[in-house]
Amino acid sequence: MAHHLTRIKVRGYHLDLYSHVNNARYLEFLEEARWTYFEDRADLPAFLASGIALVVVNINIDYRHAATMGDELEILTSVKSVGNRSAVIHQRVTLAGSGRLVAEADVTFVAYDSKQGRAVQIEGELATLLSGLQQADATA
Repeated sequence: MAHHLTRIKVRGYHLDLYSHVNNARYLEFLEEARWTYFEDRADLPAFLASGIALVVVNINIDYRHAATMGDELEILTSVKSVGNRSAVIHQRVTLAGSGRLVAEADVTFVAYDSKQGRAVQIEGELATLLSGLQQADATA
């Protein structure tokens, strides 16, 4: 299975005073790509009904090249690692057509149980899902 691809076209409202994508917009682009990743690769409604949420606790982004209005961005999303209490999703943003690296991010999240009101260990079906995604992404 290939890494998951999400395409986003840069619009005027994504830009800052310097006419390139504002750094904060990348957080939204990356979130959109993570949502579509899980919609396409997992039973998202069942997962959401379980009461467990994947809550972002850390994002590290390296900005490499400015994107401007009209650019089409491709965001590759994959599960990088799965631990006992957290996991990391790696995301790579490139310019469509050229493959030029625009930004790269590692997003760390925990499993949050809304019934208990706290982060919980990644286990059971969630651990199986994330480990399976990681293995599939690693062989892509």
